[in-house]
Amino acid sequence: MNNLVISALKPKNSSDRRSVIHPETLNSLLKDGIEVIFESSIGDGVFVSDSDLVSLGAKKATREECLKNADFIFTLEPLETEEINQLSPGQNILGMIDPFNNTSQFLQACKKNVNLVSMEFIPRITRAQKMDVLSSQANLAGYAAVIEASNMLPSALPMMMTAAGTLKPARVFVIGVGVAGLQAIATAKRLGARVEAFDTRAVVEEQVKSLGAKFVKIDLGETGQTEQGYAKELTDEQIAKQKDLQSKVCARSDIVITTAQLFGRPAPKIIDENTIQNMKTGSVIFDMAVESGGNVFGSKPDQVNIISGVKVVGISNLASKVAAHASIALSNNFNNWILEFYNSEKKEIEFDFEDEIISSSVLVFDGKILNERFKER
Repeated sequence: MNNLVISALKPKNSSDRRSVIHPETLNSLLKDGIEVIFESSIGDGVFVSDSDLVSLGAKKATREECLKNADFIFTLEPLETEEINQLSPGQNILGMIDPFNNTSQFLQACKKNVNLVSMEFIPRITRAQKMDVLSSQANLAGYAAVIEASNMLPSALPMMMTAAGTLKPARVFVIGVGVAGLQAIATAKRLGARVEAFDTRAVVEEQVKSLGAKFVKIDLGETGQTEQGYAKELTDEQIAKQKDLQSKVCARSDIVITTAQLFGRPAPKIIDENTIQNMKTGSVIFDMAVESGGNVFGSKPDQVNIISGVKVVGISNLASKVAAHASIALSNNFNNWILEFYNSEKKEIEFDFEDEIISSSVLVFDGKILNERFKER
């Protein structure tokens, strides 16, 4: 009986410094008799050498070898069509496959009878928290957003008592109180800023207050959240009202951080040009949703645009700013999926579609697209 073989691919996107395997987490796989091979130089972005991984028992390989010689292929981005064509029936792709923007991979995987597991579709249930890549990376991104924004602000965040007088703390306004927003609030408070936050879901008010921030109340009528805990999409009228009322908070803020995203849809535009024009010269707006269309007028990926004296910042792949910790979290997320369903006696993964995690995250299996959202694409 052959061992289960897992391969780990290096991102082709040069701006992504993260690795899906890490020395601190590798033993959790190897101790169960699973073999791990990795694409050479996968750890360069986090200062992990090939020899570091080899010394723990993993094996260095070329990208082609990683594609052809593994039962499960770990990836942080969708595979290209020609790469899927190199795979054999029964192989499995497990990763962050950006399913809504790369729908061609579904038909290709079906043709090759390759199974496709999306880490983005891990359900938000207690048992699956250890596999939730979106939350683990959003948490780190929220931290990084505050650090990056503070570096662009021409003043310090905390109140300072000096011989020359008292310096007032900076005001930070966080829009969207999900995982990223909560971490942004916590980080800004730790740095001494005066923090306010808003979310369409009134249920998060207590969480905001528990972190020492003020919850901004804007009555938008009926809103709420999905079963997975995401904010529901607002009507055009609700978005207009939100823009108008939050504009007053933006005007008194030194840093505004927007985190509003809709799973599988473009991010809502919640800060318009008029709001920016009313903000203080030298203030900063950090758009954390820039990769999915952006929340802010004028925000573009990996650019700083100055509009009416305000810096509008969009940084893609924000978790990569803290790539070492992001890699540890990612590798734990991936490893936990494998170990949850690994049968050590049979040395294989058991695909039990009665299991909520399997039924949610496995999008293509045995030559069929299982998720209804992608069947007609």
